[in-house]
Amino acid sequence: MEWIAVVMFVAVCATLLVGYPVAFTLAGVALWFAGLGVALGALSSGDLLDIASRVYGTMTNVTLMAVPLFVFMGVMLERSKLAEQLLQTMAALFGRVRGGLLASVVVVGALLAASTGIVGATVVAMGLISLPTLLERGVSPRLASGAICASGTLGQVIPPSIVLVLLGDVLSAAYQQAQLRSGVWSVETVSVGDLFAGALIPGLVLVVCYVAYVLFAAQRAAWRGEGDVATADAPLPSVITVLTALLPPVALIMLVLGTILGGYATATEAAGIGAAGAVLLAALKGRLNLTELRTTARQTVVVTAMVFMILLGASTFSMVFNAYGGDALIQQALQALPGGAIGALVSVMVLMFFLGFVLDFIEIVFVVVPIVAVPLLMMGLDPIWLGILMAMNLQTSFLTPPFGFALFYLRGVAPPSLATTDIYRGAAPFIGIQVMVLMLVALVPVLATWLPGKL
Repeated sequence: MEWIAVVMFVAVCATLLVGYPVAFTLAGVALWFAGLGVALGALSSGDLLDIASRVYGTMTNVTLMAVPLFVFMGVMLERSKLAEQLLQTMAALFGRVRGGLLASVVVVGALLAASTGIVGATVVAMGLISLPTLLERGVSPRLASGAICASGTLGQVIPPSIVLVLLGDVLSAAYQQAQLRSGVWSVETVSVGDLFAGALIPGLVLVVCYVAYVLFAAQRAAWRGEGDVATADAPLPSVITVLTALLPPVALIMLVLGTILGGYATATEAAGIGAAGAVLLAALKGRLNLTELRTTARQTVVVTAMVFMILLGASTFSMVFNAYGGDALIQQALQALPGGAIGALVSVMVLMFFLGFVLDFIEIVFVVVPIVAVPLLMMGLDPIWLGILMAMNLQTSFLTPPFGFALFYLRGVAPPSLATTDIYRGAAPFIGIQVMVLMLVALVPVLATWLPGKL
């Protein structure tokens, strides 16, 4: 019956290309093929009860409770105008350096990534605040739009990251399953905190590479007599201004990440601390009122409902897909590839990269990762290293056209004079940087495994 699994996968792809919503496509196709399996005798009616069990298990999953809390934290910080104050302060601080405004965009993007983790909020905020200034200063539209889009995607790698929370839950289940299939009954687990620790150094490396590139690009433009002009006579901000802008987000980052990495709290508990801290910061800035709370809660519910609907649909799909022997089929295909575990890993990474052109990271995490993670882990790959590679690969999906969401977010707030082709072409060098850092982490696994091992 393995051929039915192949037909089922093709049916899902075809239905998605028609334009049906992802969550309902996954669940609908799974239920149709489950009914077919009962009719053919491949599945029993009792197997269908596993669907209800999976739904209940998902809704009571403690790890996934961190998702709405981190979303709430990010939306609340975005609405408290934290980004605006940060960017203005950093721009004044680095304004004397050629390309300093671009570098400040990347640094602020990294700080917002570590405090909000929401790509859309970061890109929109920096697009509204910094893009007009960058264009007025003579920065190339491509470089300006590329820097804004790329720095906004840092929230997918730098913890606390929603994609790492989702990957941590999926990889934890896959790692336990891989050990059981390999005959290991005393199973080990991989936690969201492990992935947070593993992503910290690669994320900082990515930030450094971004800053180095924008400074080099600005200097190269200067050699041609173009680009950002350094404002040597610009007044430096006072120490109090810098501390007022930097201390709140840094303190919140240290509080959330410190409790996780120090082992004092789980990711879910730390997310609760972060949500409460975001409310406190909004209150201190005078941005906390009933209207803001309502808006924040509404946006949190919308994002969380989307994530969980896709999760439930993907969970149903994977259950029926595996019941037809699809998991065994994938395992055989990966093991048959030349190069062993490395060949299989490279093939999966290439597949995920190209899927990022047409699918959202949530769909890839819930549909593709559960299918390929078990065979890869059974080949002996480190789960933390694998998780970080997948997270960095998924980050590129926000920049790869035609459906890169960061590109769409910036297009929505950019002036009409900025051509869409400039936004797309501006993102290309940063995609290259992401791939280069991904290859660096793949070649030097200690970048992802050293800190979790120490902790």
